[in-house]
Amino acid sequence: MAWRLAWQMVISALLSIVTSFMSVIIVERMTRNDYSSRSFLRGIADLFGQMPVIILACFVLFIVYMIALNWRRFSYYDKLSRSVAYISKGNFDHTVPVKQNNEVTLLAENMNLLVLELKRSLDEERKTEQTKNELITNVSHDLRTPLTSILGYLGLVEHDRYRDEVEMRHYVQIAYAKAERLNVLIHDLFEYTRLRHDVIPLNKKNFNLVEMMNQLLVHYRLTLESAKMKGNLITNVNELTIEGDPDKLVRVFENLLSNAISYGNAGEKVDIYLNKQNESAIIEIVNYGDAIPAADLPNLFDRFYRVDKSRSENNGGTGLGLAIAKGLVEKHNGTISVTSDGDSTNFRIRLPLS
Repeated sequence: MAWRLAWQMVISALLSIVTSFMSVIIVERMTRNDYSSRSFLRGIADLFGQMPVIILACFVLFIVYMIALNWRRFSYYDKLSRSVAYISKGNFDHTVPVKQNNEVTLLAENMNLLVLELKRSLDEERKTEQTKNELITNVSHDLRTPLTSILGYLGLVEHDRYRDEVEMRHYVQIAYAKAERLNVLIHDLFEYTRLRHDVIPLNKKNFNLVEMMNQLLVHYRLTLESAKMKGNLITNVNELTIEGDPDKLVRVFENLLSNAISYGNAGEKVDIYLNKQNESAIIEIVNYGDAIPAADLPNLFDRFYRVDKSRSENNGGTGLGLAIAKGLVEKHNGTISVTSDGDSTNFRIRLPLS
């Protein structure tokens, strides 16, 4: 590459010298008012006959000067070309060398930015493909488990493999419970997919968050009593008005309260704190059961993530509830976080006041 550029420079220099000589002859002929072709050719012969050594020396010196002046540039062009060829084969961790401060430097820098952006796009595409495959695997497993149970128990009923009507009704009840779980999983899956594609419409209106939490505790009174727990609403305000979709937000709070009852019943109570902080409403749902391990906290809002990998389908949830809760809170321009220590687990939500 460098030698090719050098020869191109030599040829350009030679043509420049010849053009200069011919220009000198033309000017000399014009000053003598001699425009004949024979005179023009004779002038060329005389000029080259009179100064052959000078012309040759000037030519050689010019070529040496141009090569010495541009050799580093020729070598740099060669490195650029080789680097681009190497990157084009899929070696996106390689970068184009940026050494000289000339017009090619900006090209090299932009080329590195292009390669970096291309590498980032490919990494995101691979991550998206991996996420899709994991989603399909998890969905297939979670759908197959209750479906297998439904088919199994209904198969026993279908083939009259039960002792009496009481046992038959027991099988049907189990199949019905599995079908309900399957319905919940499918609903959560559709909800999560719609959130991911941002196609869930929000029916926003102003409502009192304090009143909503009171109603939520009334609704869960029997569930709390069954778990031998007590729900407490702790607030120093009578009204916290926010603008949002109450149906979507109540689902967030129901999910957090259900988790608190399921995994914090050893603490015998759930506390809900409502406060106003600057222009935001702060909601904290605190249970006093077993702490969540610190290693699991950063992943808690990922879809299909479960803290206890050994949980069965009966006590492990769908693995989508917290991911959906996070998506719904963020659609309301809010944030959700969790902290957990040896005494309590605290889910904290911040929502803007209307």
